[in-house]
Amino acid sequence: MMMVNWGSPDLADGHEGAGQGYMIERRALLGGFALLGAFAVSGCATTGLRRAFTSDAEPVRRLMRLSSERAFTWLVQPDGFWTSPVARIALPVLFTRTGATRSRKLRSADFRMKLQHQLNTIAGKSAAVAAPLVAQAARQVPIPDPAEVLGGGRTAATTLLRKAMGPALVNAMLPEMERAMQQAGDPTLGEAIAALKGVTITDAAHALALEADNAIWYEIGSAEAAIRQDPAQTGDSLLIATFKAA
Repeated sequence: MMMVNWGSPDLADGHEGAGQGYMIERRALLGGFALLGAFAVSGCATTGLRRAFTSDAEPVRRLMRLSSERAFTWLVQPDGFWTSPVARIALPVLFTRTGATRSRKLRSADFRMKLQHQLNTIAGKSAAVAAPLVAQAARQVPIPDPAEVLGGGRTAATTLLRKAMGPALVNAMLPEMERAMQQAGDPTLGEAIAALKGVTITDAAHALALEADNAIWYEIGSAEAAIRQDPAQTGDSLLIATFKAA
């Protein structure tokens, strides 16, 4: 079955323009998170929007559930992180401090690209453990003001969910990533870690887990924004009615 990257253009072809599109999409999504903060501190600005939405928490939970399901469906497939313009993980700072090593490999663009791809692959394999945690949180997270979330911006539900979960995804993925790094058949990662003085696999796994956590929430936020823009594509009558009313 063909996968759809909700709310994101395809970067799988690796063309030169793909990197630029990736940055634009991620910046746009970050702008959505920033706008949410503005809405949250200005009750008057959102009064009109809030009146248009229900006080029932169920539409928010469905929005969280569908957004996260679509995000993880994309991310855990082969090269899911790599082909996402909002979730592709750049090399963690740990590997970009070339002043800490004399290795020519870490200064090589080809080697760095290969390393980045391997880290994105590990993230995809490890993200599977995060999916049920997000699904459970979406069912249980307190939603004191559903109307504020529904009218609060295109990533408002994602922001609420992420705030409630804190570092839970990092903690869940960390052991999986460390295990995957230890068992990696490709020597690229091992060579990179060996070239960095004082850096261990645990350090690398922690750095990747932090980056993957951000990436997962970017993808969930992107999926939420797409659902808000076109709720009809969900086939969910409650979400369609909720956002049509606005």
